[in-house]
Amino acid sequence: MFRFVVYFFSIFLGVSWSLDTCRGQEEVLRQWQRMFIEAEDGDTITLPAGRFHFPRSLSLDGKHGVVIRGAGPYATILSFKGQKDGAEGIKINHCSQMELRDFTVEDARGDGIKASFCREITFRNVITRWRGRPSKKNGAYGLYPVSCDGVLIEGCMAEGASDAGIYVGQSRRVVVRYCVARHNVAGIEIENCVDAEVVGCLVTENSGGILVFDLPELPVKEGSHIKVHHNHIVANNFRNFAPRGNIVGQVPPGTGVMVLSGRRVTVEYNLVAENKTASCAIVSFHISGRPYKDTLYNPYPREVFVAHNIFRRRLRMPAVNYQLGLLAFLKFGRRTPHILYDGIWPPDIPGPNPFQICIGPNENGTFVRLDAGNRFRGLTRDVTPYLCP
Repeated sequence: MFRFVVYFFSIFLGVSWSLDTCRGQEEVLRQWQRMFIEAEDGDTITLPAGRFHFPRSLSLDGKHGVVIRGAGPYATILSFKGQKDGAEGIKINHCSQMELRDFTVEDARGDGIKASFCREITFRNVITRWRGRPSKKNGAYGLYPVSCDGVLIEGCMAEGASDAGIYVGQSRRVVVRYCVARHNVAGIEIENCVDAEVVGCLVTENSGGILVFDLPELPVKEGSHIKVHHNHIVANNFRNFAPRGNIVGQVPPGTGVMVLSGRRVTVEYNLVAENKTASCAIVSFHISGRPYKDTLYNPYPREVFVAHNIFRRRLRMPAVNYQLGLLAFLKFGRRTPHILYDGIWPPDIPGPNPFQICIGPNENGTFVRLDAGNRFRGLTRDVTPYLCP
């Protein structure tokens, strides 16, 4: 009884109090999981201040209108260090009108927070991180909504993910805004999404800054209508520590923005500075050299618009141990153009710009079309065919 009273008042007064000092880790897990399972539609699950250790995942399924709220991201910390069971720290399935806010998830064995098949889900003021030296043994994704409709990620931070700190995949109506991503392989990745926006974010010290990918063999076949604007994408030169075989493992350190396949992607009003390999790369899936069998997949980027950005870079050596970086160095030394377009399209489609790659006015917007599908024989820095109003 005394323990219950002390714990109750610690919550009421906002005092940091770790449940496992009272009941042990297994009892903590049971109590928290009970809160998740027994939550009624419209409930708020209040997480007290303190550092709490969990050997297994926490999960929430089939709920509507539930809020999971901590005392603040630096006050409520859910640690999954040494996690024994489960592939995520927190797993949310088939929920709607959800909000997760004001807490931290760290050192999950797999992904930090995964939400799948949800409608209208918000992450606000949430931190996911892996402490210590970034490693391929870290979880793949920090915030990981996939196959969702209506995603808002606002004021969040992600650190240490071995794939992408903030990843949204195969989803519709997505907004990622005012977030920070650092020391991940990819800072922010939008993959096979429709109607997505990344705005007002600070993306720094990752291997790649912001990636807009469209990949084969996935249920959503064509990502489109993606806007990347008003972000600071700075010094993403961190070593790539992705596990072998991951496609992001092919992203050379020093990549600011990469658009791989997809349609109607706009990159504008960003500060893209001190990314040593490519400030903005526009490439087809063929540049990866990977085979695919998806007959409905279109591997070429189409209707990509790059304008009104500020590109800056001191003379830097590209990441020459990666194919794109080595090519850039061999062709341009330390003066790689800021905008790289691989220029790959089927031989039966006439040029010079069949897929409407549009380069508007940019500060320091130097450009090269590599003609990578033709052994670079048609490499050109002439941007004229790509100038669009």
